[in-house]
Amino acid sequence: MRARDVMTSPVRTVTPSTTAKEAAEILSLHGFTALPVVDDDECLIGIVTEADLIRDRVPADARHGSGGERQPPHKDPGTTVGALMTTPVTGMSPGSDVADLSRALVDAGIRAMPIVDGAKVLGIVTRGDIVRVLARDDRAILADVRHHLEIYGGQGRWNVRVKDGVVRVVDAYDDETDRHVATLLAQAVPGVVAAQVVSEHEGSSR
Repeated sequence: MRARDVMTSPVRTVTPSTTAKEAAEILSLHGFTALPVVDDDECLIGIVTEADLIRDRVPADARHGSGGERQPPHKDPGTTVGALMTTPVTGMSPGSDVADLSRALVDAGIRAMPIVDGAKVLGIVTRGDIVRVLARDDRAILADVRHHLEIYGGQGRWNVRVKDGVVRVVDAYDDETDRHVATLLAQAVPGVVAAQVVSEHEGSSR
């Protein structure tokens, strides 16, 4: 499964001159967690996240202060995306393996990854996008796996079962090359977490 299979595209972008308020409105309205920031040539130069927009932008409620205790001076929160965004920012290609993309999101502690062709933004993948793929219904996964296998090897050859995203395929023939290709095809289906393809002889012996 590749980034192109799960990314949101086209993606909503902002520029450094976009106001922080407008960026917050876009995130809130669409349920996004981050927005790629692009320059005049539509090239990726940064990213602005929910965390960027709330950091130092909510003043303390003075009514809950203790007596005459002085509050620390409030930092200038910045009024534009250019003052708040994270830059430079890493992007990944649409052909990136979702396993690698997931690892990058977790290891870097980020919630969204821009998908780029060079510096041009093609889409974005969030942790939520990957979770939605993992939650995909087994029946939909089964239908897709069968479809891909029938295109490759014909009807009546494959016995496919799916449980909790784990695919098991029994091949009516004993062809190691075909089983390897069938495994790759099954693994490429969104929602598949593991795939095993065995010959009919191996399947009947278990």
